[in-house]
Amino acid sequence: MKNKKENSNTGNTHSLDPSFIWKDAAGLITKELGKSVGSERIYIHLDIVPPGAFSTSYHSHSCQEEFFYIMSGTGTLRLNDENYPVGPDDFLAKPAGKNIAHSFYNSGKENLYILDIGTVDPEDTCYYPDEQMYLHKSNGERRTYRADATESDWSSAPNGHSPALRTSHRDTQPCKPKKGE
Repeated sequence: MKNKKENSNTGNTHSLDPSFIWKDAAGLITKELGKSVGSERIYIHLDIVPPGAFSTSYHSHSCQEEFFYIMSGTGTLRLNDENYPVGPDDFLAKPAGKNIAHSFYNSGKENLYILDIGTVDPEDTCYYPDEQMYLHKSNGERRTYRADATESDWSSAPNGHSPALRTSHRDTQPCKPKKGE
């Protein structure tokens, strides 16, 4: 089946519009299959990892759940600092928010084909333990910061300690607690 204009919800990996194909300098190719046919709440990627390359930097997600299926090729899965050999028909579920860090490395001689499926979460924090970096996605923005650069003396509590005194809403009356609170 070829990508057909009369039915934009069908596609073919060999006739994918180039705007849905990402490549890096090492030869890693990611084809955004789901996005190319209108998927909104889940993503489906075909990752083609050449020998000697990684599928992604080693990381975990706070909100995004992922599932991986090895279609062909061989490689090594790094999962929570343990290495596991992977090959055709192996699969892995990676629930969100469980600090499960992962990455695939193609240790074989042929391309490693991975079907990568996951949730599309507009709010998510990725943690990259090797680099001690965070990537935070929120409100349509992406921000990165170092783990050792976090503020330890700030509080979100409206009456808690903060480097600056909270002066807004000074003239409003606090809400009275309801009985039993």
